[in-house]
Amino acid sequence: MPSQTLLRVIGGPQNYAWGKLGSSSTVAQFAHANDPTVSIDESKPYAELWMGTHPKVPTIIANSGEKLADLISSDPAKFLGTKVAEKFHLTNELPFLFKVLSIEKVLSIQAHPDKELAKKLRAADPTNYPDDNHKPEMAIAITPFEAFCGFKPLLVIKDHLEQIPEFRELVGTKIAQSFINSPSKESLKLLFAEVMNSSDEDIEKYSQLLVERSIQEPQLFSDKRLPPLIQKLNDQFPNDIGLFCGCLMLNHCILSTGEAMFLQACEPHAYISGDIMECMAASDNVIRAGFTPKFKDVKTLVNYLTYSTNNVEEQKQPPAPFPRGTGNAKFSLYDPPIDEFSVLQVEFSESNGKALMKGIDGPSIAIVTKGKGSISDGEETLDAFAGAVYYIAPNTETTLNSVSDDFTLYRAYCEA
Repeated sequence: MPSQTLLRVIGGPQNYAWGKLGSSSTVAQFAHANDPTVSIDESKPYAELWMGTHPKVPTIIANSGEKLADLISSDPAKFLGTKVAEKFHLTNELPFLFKVLSIEKVLSIQAHPDKELAKKLRAADPTNYPDDNHKPEMAIAITPFEAFCGFKPLLVIKDHLEQIPEFRELVGTKIAQSFINSPSKESLKLLFAEVMNSSDEDIEKYSQLLVERSIQEPQLFSDKRLPPLIQKLNDQFPNDIGLFCGCLMLNHCILSTGEAMFLQACEPHAYISGDIMECMAASDNVIRAGFTPKFKDVKTLVNYLTYSTNNVEEQKQPPAPFPRGTGNAKFSLYDPPIDEFSVLQVEFSESNGKALMKGIDGPSIAIVTKGKGSISDGEETLDAFAGAVYYIAPNTETTLNSVSDDFTLYRAYCEA
């Protein structure tokens, strides 16, 4: 009988329009490698690979076809750990959702509700807000990665209002001058509300002028990366409000491979390009604002954002040591200030390396992103290859062996 403490599992790819096409997508590559019955359609975008128990895309056990959620429900204390099951009141689901994202085009500018707001939104509009849970999330770059995250410092937004006529004209002299005279969280909310409630006619008119300004007078912009970014995103979403609320008002963040950022609930953000590991509380709630043809909820977004203006470096989640990992591998723990998840990165730099991970008092999902090796729980040894996904039961000690010198694994877990 196969081990029930270490199982190879199969997640589900999602074909959102912003994903990379066909086999150029890491999501498509991983989905096919882990389940060869998944055929890659070169004309389709492969955007996300979901790994978890969310009912929208349930993960299944490779050798049986059983849903991971059904296995957990057979013995929650065994498959979640008693503390995790009790803390989060769970009977058949993981407290987190783990994903791979392959981003070709900008995602919608969005925020995710906190727990209190999520309950209100689901009760009022379950079609657009299907979950009653919050959705803080963390992104770890597995290639160079570009994103918007949080509002720019107030003085940078003030500079944009002073230097860029189209920005002032879109919001009107009164709102613009009020912010310039007194940059604050309160005036930022008024400014953002004015931008987001602009008429379609004004958005089209001033977006065209903004793009032209970025070509003719790039020196007016506070960051030399902004003019080409405005032009690039306008090619993807012509004359979109996101050119103002994203490019001119949100931090432009670039992460190198291995860097991470953590996004609290009710913080505006948008991913622009690159491949990432993403982990979040188990929810699919999104409050959208720009760069999207989907449902936008401007009133909710404006009223519930935190309007914090931390700089980019403060958005980053630095890695910490992981003392429970030993051997010939580098362990880096990304441990955000929430209870639902942490993510461990394990990297080998030599073939024939060996590393041990002591048991974690909660459930884990792990995925190999690079190289080859094996993973064992002492009972069973499974091949490890790029795209392979595993469920690891609570308190299971695991051993990793590298076959290649670039063997890399990410492990999401919850420990109460």
